Amino acid sequence: MRKPAPYTLTLSQLETFNPKTLAMPAANDIRRGQVIKFNGEPHLVMETQHRTPGNLRAFVQIKMRNLRYGKALDQRFASTDTIEVLPTEKKTLEFSYADREAFAFIDPDTYEQIELSAAILGEAKNYLTTGGKVDVLFVDEKALSIELPSTVTLKVIESSEGIKGDTASNVQKPAKLETGLVVQVPLFIKEGELIKISTEDGSYLGRS
Repeated sequence: MRKPAPYTLTLSQLETFNPKTLAMPAANDIRRGQVIKFNGEPHLVMETQHRTPGNLRAFVQIKMRNLRYGKALDQRFASTDTIEVLPTEKKTLEFSYADREAFAFIDPDTYEQIELSAAILGEAKNYLTTGGKVDVLFVDEKALSIELPSTVTLKVIESSEGIKGDTASNVQKPAKLETGLVVQVPLFIKEGELIKISTEDGSYLGRS
């Protein structure tokens, strides 16, 4: 029986060879949560839909978000197209401080500090408090995104007094929180109180 020829790389392939980025599955095998390279940029896969329209070839519709610029887009791939999947790692870090447009996070075990820009964080920066823990996504050993807990506790720093005699349960008022986020809260909430907020839509969930 003839032995298969050994796999070899050309000189040009060797120059760009990176064993960490050899994963090239078909589009049909891409799953939510993976990070793929598209147009030279890392994109987080948020949703995939497999479709076979009539007599046409099957394709995969992928909803993804550019991890460098935050822009979301939908892209269609043939089900057999190969896509480069980038190596990822998640670390639980603590938010330390914000300095203008830079947000610093610390690894509680190694005390290593990394910074993310306000542009990368997007709306997530409205839910960060000193010492709060978040999952930071590293792509090719570079921090590019964070995942917040489903709820956070924030302090009300500014809110008008409720109107006396108004007991309607659905009446709300705006309240400014310690991160600068403004949310709608019940009339009985006062300045200085701690309240629970959903990080998914910024809604009030109750007193802490």
